[in-house]
Amino acid sequence: MTARDEILARLRTALADNPPPVEVPRRYRQVDDRPDLVEILIDRLADYRAVVHRGIGALPGLLAEVDRLAVPTDIPADWLAGYAGQVHRDAPPLSPADLDGLAAVLTGCAVAVADTGTIILDAGPAQGRRALTLVPDRHICVVRSDQVVGLLPEALTRLDPRAPQTWISGPSATSDIELNRVEGVHGPRRLEVVLVGLDDDPRKR
Repeated sequence: MTARDEILARLRTALADNPPPVEVPRRYRQVDDRPDLVEILIDRLADYRAVVHRGIGALPGLLAEVDRLAVPTDIPADWLAGYAGQVHRDAPPLSPADLDGLAAVLTGCAVAVADTGTIILDAGPAQGRRALTLVPDRHICVVRSDQVVGLLPEALTRLDPRAPQTWISGPSATSDIELNRVEGVHGPRRLEVVLVGLDDDPRKR
């Protein structure tokens, strides 16, 4: 028996003779059918001080600003079309010092939650391992429109709970007791999101 099993068993025993007087309602929303989920996501990302770009055509201009780029090993080739800088693929795994010396990292994601402005990576296709996106100062993340859902319960159905996950709500930031904002403490100081529609995603061609 695990510690969790033991705790739950004790709770059931304690409540057996004294059940709660009311039933806890769990009828929260599971699906968001609003038609403007992408626009809601953009609004939330702006609140978090992330920079949003529309269309895969924005990538060449963004990458032109980067001289040393980290990428997962399975990055789509079209995402790097025309890139003239140094590409550092994470195979063998780049060390923390190597990652710290690179200008940016380019990845995809697993799902994005419009309601909270959260982008979730789970080490799936075009995402790489967690360290790849946590150490470089700038994270350029490609989000397909079909990866955008409205609510957190929807996002959870798309994730493997056993996979290592990274949840991103804007650039890394923290505040001290006087509310002075400091960015880049726990992850990238700059987050740039490239929103790709189904009509211009190279992996959908």
